[in-house]
Amino acid sequence: MKPTKLDRRNFFKSMAGGVGAFTLASALHPHPLLAEDTLKPAQRTWHDLKITDIVTYKLKFPGKTPRKWNSIIVSGGGAPEMKILEVHTNHGITGISFPKGPKSIVTSNLLPRIKGENPFYIERIWDLMYHHNRKPVAKGEYIMAIGSVDIAVWDIIGKALNLPVYKVLGAYTEKIRVYAAGGYYEEGKTIADLVEEVEGYINEGFRAIKIKVGGAPFSQDVERVRAVRQALGDDIDILLDANNKWRAYEAIRFGRAVEKYNPFWFEEPVEPDDFAGCAEVRQALDIPIVAGENEFTRWGCRDLIVNGSADILNLDTVKAGGITEYRKIAALASAFHIPVAPHGEPEMAIHLLASTPNTLIMETYPGVKSRYNPVVPLYPVKDGYITVPDKPGLGIEIDPADIKKYRVD
Repeated sequence: MKPTKLDRRNFFKSMAGGVGAFTLASALHPHPLLAEDTLKPAQRTWHDLKITDIVTYKLKFPGKTPRKWNSIIVSGGGAPEMKILEVHTNHGITGISFPKGPKSIVTSNLLPRIKGENPFYIERIWDLMYHHNRKPVAKGEYIMAIGSVDIAVWDIIGKALNLPVYKVLGAYTEKIRVYAAGGYYEEGKTIADLVEEVEGYINEGFRAIKIKVGGAPFSQDVERVRAVRQALGDDIDILLDANNKWRAYEAIRFGRAVEKYNPFWFEEPVEPDDFAGCAEVRQALDIPIVAGENEFTRWGCRDLIVNGSADILNLDTVKAGGITEYRKIAALASAFHIPVAPHGEPEMAIHLLASTPNTLIMETYPGVKSRYNPVVPLYPVKDGYITVPDKPGLGIEIDPADIKKYRVD
């Protein structure tokens, strides 16, 4: 038999016949992954899911938190409490987050814009919240409210798919390096007390700890850093946080005094709007400079980057606009080879970071925090890392009985 010449016309003719045969075979023997019975439940979840309501409330717990302070703000001294935001859907799937920003913005401004929207249209939902009810400035409590809602919507998506959010986003890792946020100033607290505190964090499994600076006289703050380094040795990372205390020349003076103790980073050395001053500190010191906690959205991130203000970005996941926006921030930072290390509640950041290649480290809290919050367990720390929750959604589970017991509004 004479072979058929494989020219362009005969090639497409043979392909057409093959496609027809494949189509007929598929009709007679449908692939099990495409079977109608398999698709129907997923289709119901994807196509019929709608946002119906948003509810925010507060839990207040017994006891009293210690009065403490950083370089500029006093906190604690009252009953421990937390806020919860719930986004409800027509299928009974509820997403939760730990919100920031006024309740009134969520209920009066955001809910009317997104009620009836399908949670899977997450980019559309973020756009509706941001662009369609206000002037498009990139700062303020409005952004914090958007971030609060956005994270809860991601929780819904994960639950609807029966997957943890980091796998929905596209997993990069299952473990995140963490540091213990502590080292505050307190009435009567000595340097020996500070050393005992941070040694306790190491016993909990941390290999990186953060202490406050800028809230004591210069020589005392230098001594605090020296004492902590001497106690912990060279294998533990020590992070310093000035909470925007100093002018640039003051921050440079302090940084030069403690550089010999090899800090892992120097966080927010100057006022948050002093981009030029932060860049000046960064150029003067060998310690990596961290900034961004007080910025909002990708546009605030852009301003930090173009001004050369930071080696590491620590925008807060909720305040910056939620997971949807922070993914853009992380991508923008990666284009400049800048890592991200979000500020704030680890439950709001961990899934984002587990799907982000330029993740550096995550802020979390030592065991002492669990004394004041009986409903949200801390992540176990092992060798300086925590494992990402593998439950559907964000993996946050709060007992309804606890909500009933501690809810105050």
